[in-house]
Amino acid sequence: MAAANKRPPDDPQLPTYKLVVIGEGGVGKSSLTIQFFQKQFLDYYDPTIEDQYIQHCEIDGQWVILDVLDTAGQEEFSAMREQYMRNGRGFLLVYSVTDEQSFHEAKKLYQQVLRVKDRSEYPVLLVANKVFFDLIHLVSEQEGRQLASELNNIPYIETSAKDPPINVDSAFHELVRIVKSFPAEENSSNQKDVQGRASKSKKSKQKCIIT
Repeated sequence: MAAANKRPPDDPQLPTYKLVVIGEGGVGKSSLTIQFFQKQFLDYYDPTIEDQYIQHCEIDGQWVILDVLDTAGQEEFSAMREQYMRNGRGFLLVYSVTDEQSFHEAKKLYQQVLRVKDRSEYPVLLVANKVFFDLIHLVSEQEGRQLASELNNIPYIETSAKDPPINVDSAFHELVRIVKSFPAEENSSNQKDVQGRASKSKKSKQKCIIT
């Protein structure tokens, strides 16, 4: 495991991965994102309009820049979704295992991503969130895996942002791998300097190490 005090290289040409967290309101998108970037659990619901997080991360021995957009899930902000989708190079598609409606909405959001991107497939990770034991599960793991299979066999992961977190780092880690494995023409625009975008970030920029 990499040392905790290892510093990211001062290299403006580090590959950048622009990821977008999508899903219905209340599924835990912000909690997952804040747990990943700040190692804190958001124990109250504060509807997000748009929050951006940018930081260096070491993933599989390579330093990269993660540029993550945490998006609104409420219906009144649905008009903004296509803009998010046009800009994203990989998507965490989140639903809550305690909310059947969010599960059904996930399929619609996936189809919208493909339509906006004009692709038959795209880097998407299906995230079944809120799997911690003290909540009633209305969507089973089997149902989640079946949906992932129906959506072009996209990868599936179960998560919880509640301390101690379950698979939060792994979800972002895996999505970066998915983006990297896509054809070069799909992710070539990730290899850009983020100086222009960094000034727009609403959150502090930290370094993280994922191994």
